[in-house]
Amino acid sequence: MRRIVLIFIIGIVLPAFSSCRAISSFLSKDEAVAEVGTARLYRSDLNMVIPKGIPYDDSVRLAKGYINTWALDQVFLSIAEQQLSKSEKDVTKELEDYRTSLLKYRYEQLYVNERLDTAVSDDKVEEYYNMHQDKFVLRRPLVKARFLKISSESPTLGQLKKKMSSEEVNDLFEADSLAYSSALKFEIWQNNWVDIALVASELGMDYTSVLASMRGHWVERTDTTGIVSIAYIPEMITEGHTAPMEHVIPSIKDMIISARKQQLVSTLERDLLNEARENGQFVILK
Repeated sequence: MRRIVLIFIIGIVLPAFSSCRAISSFLSKDEAVAEVGTARLYRSDLNMVIPKGIPYDDSVRLAKGYINTWALDQVFLSIAEQQLSKSEKDVTKELEDYRTSLLKYRYEQLYVNERLDTAVSDDKVEEYYNMHQDKFVLRRPLVKARFLKISSESPTLGQLKKKMSSEEVNDLFEADSLAYSSALKFEIWQNNWVDIALVASELGMDYTSVLASMRGHWVERTDTTGIVSIAYIPEMITEGHTAPMEHVIPSIKDMIISARKQQLVSTLERDLLNEARENGQFVILK
């Protein structure tokens, strides 16, 4: 019977807010916009979740979604209050544990943010790289590559392939200029190592298929519409080798800063316990 009541309530509450006109009127009045039983949702609640300055249709859509979600939560809460036992509804410990964890986390963040040194020198990066090269073993190849997407019927295709495979800077500039007017896309990853998966995604392939399809330094794929995607890969570092330091500098900096954060938290925890022992707040009872 209660399940039938639940379905009946949802059937009334949710469609009641499906009218855009109704939602619009709610947004323009400073009053309750919805209620489920004794619970009420106010216009101020909606204003907190709907960004200012967004288009009218978007505000209506967001309001409708939020009202429906709120209503469903209230219906579930009402049914849970009826169906669950007193012990099942007692969430005092869970709430206290959550409050403790949340306050602890917020204080740790405040403590760390006030003390964290986020500057990482080049020497520190190099030192970390040399000491932890096992962390930078490649799971996928890194490549330096050039990518072209163009119609297979384009009269400039042959010239572009020749220019894009050249090691002369002027040829690469000419290829870029030529591709601007005749190609759908032209990318050069010349100065930085990139994950081969990036090139594979441009080709519409997975990286293992790219490796299997390579002929010399070239990978070509023509789709059913006659569009050809071409990757020229002059350099590659295969999986199992160590990534070059310049490729992992951002990761190294993140690791160093993360270690500093953890050290600050560990220091905070140790000092707080020591202080609590010294002033008699923390006592281990026999």
